Amino acid sequence: MFLLLLLLCAGESQAQRISGRLVNASCVCPVNSSAWTFPTLRYEAVQQLAESCEGSVKNQWDQMKVASEHLPQMQALLQNLTARLEPYLYLRKRGVHTALWLRKLGQELEKLEGDIDRLHGQRGSSETQALSVEATKLQKDVEQMYYYDHLNMKGVKHKLRYLKNRAESCQSIPKDFRSTQPHCRKGLITNISSPVVTKISPFGKSYISGSWGRQAQQTSSRDSYWIQPLANGNAWGITLRLYPSYENFMASTNHEDITLASSYTDKHTIEGPSAVLFGDALYYHCYKSADICRFNLSSKAVARVTLPGDGVGINNKFPYCYYQCRDYSDVDLGADEMGLWVAYATLGSHGNLVVSRLEWDGEALNVTSTWETRVFKKAVSNAFLACGVLYATRYGDDGREEVFYAFDTSTSQDDYLLALPLEKVAKGVASLSYNPRDKQIYMYNDGYLLAYQAMFY
Repeated sequence: MFLLLLLLCAGESQAQRISGRLVNASCVCPVNSSAWTFPTLRYEAVQQLAESCEGSVKNQWDQMKVASEHLPQMQALLQNLTARLEPYLYLRKRGVHTALWLRKLGQELEKLEGDIDRLHGQRGSSETQALSVEATKLQKDVEQMYYYDHLNMKGVKHKLRYLKNRAESCQSIPKDFRSTQPHCRKGLITNISSPVVTKISPFGKSYISGSWGRQAQQTSSRDSYWIQPLANGNAWGITLRLYPSYENFMASTNHEDITLASSYTDKHTIEGPSAVLFGDALYYHCYKSADICRFNLSSKAVARVTLPGDGVGINNKFPYCYYQCRDYSDVDLGADEMGLWVAYATLGSHGNLVVSRLEWDGEALNVTSTWETRVFKKAVSNAFLACGVLYATRYGDDGREEVFYAFDTSTSQDDYLLALPLEKVAKGVASLSYNPRDKQIYMYNDGYLLAYQAMFY
């Protein structure tokens, strides 16, 4: 008798042919049972592989979950960067931009590209790929704007501004101007004294904004001293106080108060610490406008002229800042040996200081010439003019300002290397003005009235 046994083992089929024999009326067959041994080692190997696979799948799932949580944030950041880049793309067409901001934007884009690359390596979806492509495109746009525009368009723009300023100088600055003013022939101011006048405003230290000085027209018979405090929110004023002499000013006696407008919201109200007394009129920035007002002290008549430029900065658009902004200091009047000046900024000048000459012809107030500088107005704390040169200051510390910049309207050249200290009593500077009669610089210093002697040699 033969038995045919089919044995299945570890996925393999084995057949054994066995001869049987009769023993005690029973058929006895010897069978090799080793073919039926359970494959324990192979089972354990497969089990370990399955567990490893399960752990890998779980890890991949966790990574996808984290990526899904961060993807909306990265999309929002990319959209934000795109929106922030749009103004630069507009400025690129105009040939203007700020290299510092472009560099900062480029650094942020580099970081974002790295984050997107890591996310794409983990998830590898079409969405992360699209993000990566868009971020790379933005980075190239910034690089092109920086290298191409910065090296070419910016240079062209500077050259164009220089030529325009030179044309204004040739048109309006007499060639023999400095020969008639010996101290002006010496060049820039070389030193500034310690305060020669220090006095608390007669209106009190609570009036932290305003302007003061000496009547500035050299040919005028008037030699009065004046104070113009800003009362309403330290931003607007309607009162001018006159003293007939220096002695009266120091003693705070024999003064005359003149009201320039009927209310703090009148169209002829003074806005900001902007005034200068020149001859028989006070010149100042008119209330909530781009106009300069001329108030005649005798007739009380007011004449106005609108400042030129594309988008003149008013209402705290371009105030003096540097360390801390001085409210409503957008427009600043001054006088020197050449006459009346006004300093301000415009959107067209991209916030850089603009200086214009003013002239009263007996009937109307006119703007005769305008120059654009290369210094950002909100990066200076104040400014004044002397001998046709615009000087800008910056905050040093609570007891010191520093004259650091000069722009010569006669040559259109500027100088960033000045370091002339101005001592002060209080922290904030509301106004600075130069007087050609005594060559002194007048400061309204948070309710303190200071004066300094300017030295040209």
